[in-house]
Formats: sequence, C-alpha cells, structure tokens
Amino acid sequence: MRVEDLDSGRVRDEYRVSQPRDLHWLGLDWDEGPEMGGVHHPYRQSERMERYREAIAALRAKNLVYECGCSRKEIATAASAPHHDDDDGPAYPGTCRDRAPEEWKKDLALRFRVPAEPVIVDDLIQGRRVFEPMVSSGDFVIQRKDGVASYQLAVVVDDAAMGITDVVRGADLLSSAARQIILHEALELRPPRWWHVPMLLDEGGGRLAKREGSLTLGAIRERGIAPERLVGWLAWTCGLLPEDRESTARELIPRFDPDRIPPADTPVVLPDWLTSRR
Repeated sequence: MRVEDLDSGRVRDEYRVSQPRDLHWLGLDWDEGPEMGGVHHPYRQSERMERYREAIAALRAKNLVYECGCSRKEIATAASAPHHDDDDGPAYPGTCRDRAPEEWKKDLALRFRVPAEPVIVDDLIQGRRVFEPMVSSGDFVIQRKDGVASYQLAVVVDDAAMGITDVVRGADLLSSAARQIILHEALELRPPRWWHVPMLLDEGGGRLAKREGSLTLGAIRERGIAPERLVGWLAWTCGLLPEDRESTARELIPRFDPDRIPPADTPVVLPDWLTSRR
C-alpha cells in the first residue's frame, strides 16, 4: 500500500482513513504499508522527496531536463495538439526547450526532454500499442513550480525502488505508460509489466462518474451490501465469472486469466441493489 499524496489540493485526511478501510472491506490486503511498515518504507510519497530529487539530479546530469516558466494558459494558447487521455492538458509546444533560464523571472517547473522516437507499450490486456509522446504530450513536467515532483516521475522512482513487477490500472492511463517507459530508460531502471484494464461505462457510454456518491465503496458498505456481492458482480462484468454470483476476492485468484478480460471498455447496466438509495 503506497499513499500517493503529492497533490496537496486533492489530499484529505479522511481519505487516508477511508481508502484502506474500504479496500480491506472489499477483501484486499497487502504485506507492506504506512500502518505496518516494511522494507520499502516510507510508504507516503510526501516522505520520499529526497529520492525524487536524486532522480532529477541524475536526469540533469544527462541534460534531459530544462526549466520552464510557461503557464497553463500560455501552453493552451500555443499548443495545437488535442488534450491527451489522462487529463494533463494539451501537448507542450516546446517553448522553453532552448531558452536560457535567465530569461525568466518567476518560479520555474522542470520538464523532461522527450525523444522524437515512438514508444512501444506491450500491455498484457491491450496488446502491443505504439505511442508518440513527443506528439501527444511533448516535453512533460517532472517537477512542478512549487518544487514537488510530478506523478510521472514519482511513480517511476517508487515502482523501481519498491520492486513493483506489475502495474494494473485503468485503460485511460495507457498513454502514461509510454512516458513512464521513457523515464525508466533515462534513469536506467527496469519497467514493470503493464495491465491496463477496460473502464466500466454507464448506459449512455460515459464513464461512471465520481460524482455518483452512491457508488463509492464507503456508501455501498454503509448500505449493508455484502462485499462478496459486489466482488462477484465486478468479476462477472470483466469475464472472470460465467455468471453474476457472490465471490470473495481470494476465491478469484485461481480463476484469473488475462485472456478472459476484454480490452474494450464495457458498458454495464447497474443492478438495482447497487444504485438504490436507502
């Protein structure tokens, strides 16, 4: 269990309590984490800043980093490429790539020099995909203007340091794998295996929204719904069970087969027991 708490605007104390509680209720557990410790401590990214600074220093030594004073508005005005899927905004047009730092008189972010070559991501669910990060994202931020490491850099450094072998996450973050592979190579680290699972969609084809408070694990638990009922339904939607029936997470381990999981996003009709408000 690693707490990714670098984005101070989204970090709340109640999440630090509710997230582990909800995962335990769902039947998931872990061998290391903030509450129990372990050989890969600390487990909060806010306590791992020195490791990120060391990685940035290594990239600086290779001339793979430069300072950028562009605002989001300036980037949006200058960029012609569309936003990429994981909501980082438009592709950076390279405004500061060859500009001397002394030309700026304000706080600076650090950007990674993205190579022009395409990146191959071999995903165990989505298959082989080819990305062009220089086109889709451009040189991306690895340290914000406030001196805090970005998500892309922090997860690469932490995954390598913690011996993470497999990264399983939503398919909406598939393009992030390409940028993270570039950072792994630049830092001479071995990348993990990638498993980008399809998203569940509502009946209209849109993503299930976070604003639907009745669908949070906490809300479902408080309504007295058994975790086995939710786990079984989720397993059925992704092909791990042939029918909708109750199951524990542990019971699904021997049934796991990536070939059963469809790569495309899955429209679902939410059952009444899941959407009813009581």
